[in-house]
Amino acid sequence: MSLPTVKFNVQDRPEFFKELRKRVNGYFKENNISKHANANMVIKTIFMLSLYFAPLVLMVTGVITGFWPVMGMWALMGLGMSGIGMSVMHDANHGSYSQNRNLNQFLGAVILFIGGFRENWKIQHNVLHHSFTNIHQHDEDLDSALLRLSPNQPLKKGHRFQALYGPFLYGLLTVQWSLPKDFVQIIRYNKNNLLAGQGLTYKKALRNVILYKIGYYATVLVLPLIFIDLPWYHILLGYFIMHYICGLILSFIFQLAHVLEETNFYKNEDHGSMENNWAIHQMHTTANFANYNIPLSWFIGGLNYQVEHHLFPNICHVHYRKISKIVRQTAEEFNVPYKRHKTLMGALRSHFALLHGLGTGSFDKKLAKVTAD
Repeated sequence: MSLPTVKFNVQDRPEFFKELRKRVNGYFKENNISKHANANMVIKTIFMLSLYFAPLVLMVTGVITGFWPVMGMWALMGLGMSGIGMSVMHDANHGSYSQNRNLNQFLGAVILFIGGFRENWKIQHNVLHHSFTNIHQHDEDLDSALLRLSPNQPLKKGHRFQALYGPFLYGLLTVQWSLPKDFVQIIRYNKNNLLAGQGLTYKKALRNVILYKIGYYATVLVLPLIFIDLPWYHILLGYFIMHYICGLILSFIFQLAHVLEETNFYKNEDHGSMENNWAIHQMHTTANFANYNIPLSWFIGGLNYQVEHHLFPNICHVHYRKISKIVRQTAEEFNVPYKRHKTLMGALRSHFALLHGLGTGSFDKKLAKVTAD
C-alpha cells in the first residue's frame, strides 16, 4: 500500500520558479556565499545546545538545588528544546546545515533530545508536509484528534470552543511525541511504504525507536530522578514544564505559517491534478510573519520566513532574510501571492480567527460565499 499520488499542474506558470531559482542561485554565486551554515549559525548551535544541556548538568550535579531554582532550570531546558528543534535539528534534517552529509546526520540526530525519532520526523515534515502542504489527508501537520485545522475536515460539536482550548493542546505536542506518536507513525508509515524511503524496514525502525526512547528517558528523566534532591513528583512536574514550553512554542510557530485566514487549503479530489504547480501551491498555502523582528527570527531559526523555507529547504535559514527580497520581488513580477503578516500579533490574530471560524463553521460559510461569487 502507498499514498495516492498528488499531481501538480506543471503547466501553471513554470517560468516563475525557474526565474526565481536562477535569481536566488545568482545571489549566492555573485556574493561568493555558501548556501549552508556560517559562523553565526555555529554560534547559535552552541548556544541552543548549551541552553538545553547546561541546566540538566547543573541540576543532576547538585549545583542548582531547591524547588524554584530547579523549576527554572526545567523551563530553560524547554526553551533549549524548542531552539534545538527550530534552529539546529530542522536545518540538519533538511540537509541545509552543511555540505557534509555526516554532519547533517549527526546534528539531525539531536531530535532524540526532544523525544522524537528522526526518520519519522523526516517523513512527516520533509516528505508529506513540504510536498503536500495544506492538502487534506496528505499533510499530517493538519491532523489532530481534537482540533479542526482545515475546512476539509469534518466539523464536530466539540470544535466550537477550539480557539479557547487549542493552545492548551499545543503545549502537549512534544509530550505526545515522546510517548506514543513514534510507535503509531512507524506502523502507518510501514503500511504506506514510506519507511523504505528512509532505508528502514519495520523491524529496524521499531528497534531504533525503542532504543532511542530508552536513551532519551534514561538521560532526561531517570538521571534527574536519581540525582536531584527533590520528591519524584517535583521532577515529573519540571519535566512536564519543559515539554509544555517547548510544545507551545513549536506549535505556534508552525501554525502561524500555514493555518491562517489567508492561507489556502486543498483536497486531492479523485487524485487528479492540483490547480497550481508545486512552487505556486507553496505560495498559496504558506505565509511569513514578523520578518523585521530580528531577535524572534534568530531564536526560531528563521521559520518566520516560511515562504523562503518551503521554496528552498536546501538553503540554511541564516540566509532567508536576504533572499526574501528576491522572492517577494519575483512573486510580484509574476503576479504570484506572497503572504505575510508584519507582526507576530497580526499572525496570532489571524490564526485564532481561523480556529474560531473553523470551530463554529463560519469560515466554511465565508469560503462557500467567496467560491460562489
